[in-house]
Amino acid sequence: MALFSKLKGQGDTPTLFSAFIYFDLSFMIWTLMGPLSSEIFESFAQNGFIISTSQKATLLSLPILSGALLRIVLGFSVDKYGAKKTALVSQFLVIVALILVYSIGESITYNQLLVVALTLGFAGASFAVALPQAGQWYPPKLQGLVLGIAGSAYFGAAMGFIFAPKIAQYYGWTTVFLIAAGLAGLLFITYAVLAKDAPADVYKANPKKLKDYIKLLKDKDTWWFNLFYAISFGGFVGFGVFLKMYLTDTYPSAMAELGLAWLAEDNVKVIAGYFGALFIFAGTILRPIGGSIADKVGGIKALYFFFSIVALMVILNATVALSFPLVILVFFITMANLGMANGAVFQLVPQRFAKDIGVMVGIVGAAGGLGGTALIKTLGWSKAAFDGYTVGFLIFAGVTIIAIAGLSFVKTRWRTTWGVGSGGRI
Repeated sequence: MALFSKLKGQGDTPTLFSAFIYFDLSFMIWTLMGPLSSEIFESFAQNGFIISTSQKATLLSLPILSGALLRIVLGFSVDKYGAKKTALVSQFLVIVALILVYSIGESITYNQLLVVALTLGFAGASFAVALPQAGQWYPPKLQGLVLGIAGSAYFGAAMGFIFAPKIAQYYGWTTVFLIAAGLAGLLFITYAVLAKDAPADVYKANPKKLKDYIKLLKDKDTWWFNLFYAISFGGFVGFGVFLKMYLTDTYPSAMAELGLAWLAEDNVKVIAGYFGALFIFAGTILRPIGGSIADKVGGIKALYFFFSIVALMVILNATVALSFPLVILVFFITMANLGMANGAVFQLVPQRFAKDIGVMVGIVGAAGGLGGTALIKTLGWSKAAFDGYTVGFLIFAGVTIIAIAGLSFVKTRWRTTWGVGSGGRI
C-alpha cells in the first residue's frame, strides 16, 4: 500500500486502471489458443479434419508472431493517433474475431481459425498501447511503479488456463470465445469512458520515426538484447502456450490419475490447463524478483544464473525419462527462471538505451514475441520429424547456452563503457 500511496494526487487514476485491465485481459485473449489447444484439435478430429503437428504449432504460434510485429505498428499508431483511439480500434477488431469463432461454431475450418489467430495479435500488441497510455500521465520518478502496474498482464494468461478448459468441458470450446468477447466488450466500454490521453501540458509527445528503429537496429547491443529477450520472454510465452499440448501428448495417464484423485474426474485437458496456469504464475510472480536481484548483483550476473538454470532444466527434461511429478517441477523451475530473466533483461535495457527506451521497448518486445513463435514452431517440427520433443528442447537449450556465452563476450565492454555512471549495476 505504501507504494500505491506515491500515486496519490498524481496522474490520472481512471486511465491507469483502464490501462491495467486492458493489458491484463488482452494478454489472456492473446494466449487463448494455448489453454484451448487440446479441445480445438480434438474438435477438428471429430469433424474428420486431422491436422498435423506442424499445423498445430502454426496455429498456436500465429497470435504470438502477429502480436510481436503489431507491437511496432501500434507504437507508431499511438504516436500519430493517440493511445485511446489505437486501443479502441484494436479492441474492436479482437471482439469481431472472437464473435466470429462462436458464430461459426465447431464447424470452423483451420484456415478460418488461422485468420482469427492472426487478429488475436492485436491483443498481444496491447503492450505498445497500455504502457504509453498510463505512463504519459506520470512524472519520470513514478514511471517504474506506473508501468509495473499497467504491465501486470501475465495474470490474465494464468486465468485463461484455469477457466477456459473447464468452460470448454461443459459448454464447448467456442463458448470460451463468446465469453471472452463479452469481457472484451465490457472492457471496450470501460476504456472508452474512463481512459484519457494525456494533454499536451502534461506530456510532450516525441513521436517515434522509422529512422529511429533503423538507427538502433544498426547497434550490435540491440541484437544482444534481442537474443536475451527472445529467450527469456520468448521461452516464457512459447512454453506457456505449448505446454498444455505437450503434457496432454506425453503424460495423459498421469494427469488422468491426478484428476481422479483431486477432482473425481479424469479430464486430462482440464488438469493440463491447471498446470499451465501454475507455470505461467511462477514466471509472472517472480518477474519483479528477477529485476530486484539484477539491481543487487547486476543484470549480467543475474542472467548468467537464470539462463544456466533454464538450460540445465531443459536439457534434463530432453535427455532423461522423468516421472510426471519431476517434469512438473522441472517446468516450474524453468518458467520461474525465465520470468526472472525477463526482469533482469529490463534492468539492463534502460541503462544502455536510456534516451531511446521507448523505441527499444518496441524492438526488444517484438524480438520476444518472435522468440516465442520460433520455440513453438521448433517443438512442433521436432514432434513431426522425430516423433518426440527431445530435439526441439535441445535446440532451445543450445540457443540459451549461446546467450550465456554472449554474456561472457559483452560483459567487459559493457561494464567499462556504458556501465560506468549508468546509475545501476550491470
